[in-house]
Amino acid sequence: MNKQTILEQLDIHHAEFRHLIGSLNETEYLAAHVGKWNAGQQLDHICRSVGPVNLAFDLPGFLLRLLFGKANRSSRSYEGLVEKYKTKLAEGGRASGPFIPLHAQWGKREKLLRKLEHLVSALKRKVEKTDDNQLDTLILPHPLLGKLTLREMLYFTIYHVQHHQNLVLRNLDKTN
Repeated sequence: MNKQTILEQLDIHHAEFRHLIGSLNETEYLAAHVGKWNAGQQLDHICRSVGPVNLAFDLPGFLLRLLFGKANRSSRSYEGLVEKYKTKLAEGGRASGPFIPLHAQWGKREKLLRKLEHLVSALKRKVEKTDDNQLDTLILPHPLLGKLTLREMLYFTIYHVQHHQNLVLRNLDKTN
């Protein structure tokens, strides 16, 4: 996926997710099955996930190299990254630490929706300024997937929001 397509996909899928969450009433937003996150928690989780990626793109390349090293392989394809993520989930992988959402509150929905919109807009601006070569040579740690190139982290960010949108829709299906 080239950089322009990545930017478009980030925008499209996060906008779809925000639209879905924004269309929910309070009951739908807060409804969850035992052991599952409700839509509000899904939104919080996506904000918590996009935030660090956004921050990483603020750092100069030399600092990312110093902190995390340099890629020793080519970037996976979007499909390859998605397959690896699905495999990790099937093996029991789950969110941990700072990525676990707080208890959802209806009154904070609009604030979280604006926060996500801001985070994605800022991330897109930073990606536009990032050299294509850096997308494939600089790496970041992912808590479940290990070291990912910047390009792969963007692929993850695109797929991740779709995954959680599907979880929201599945939860609504079981609720209605």
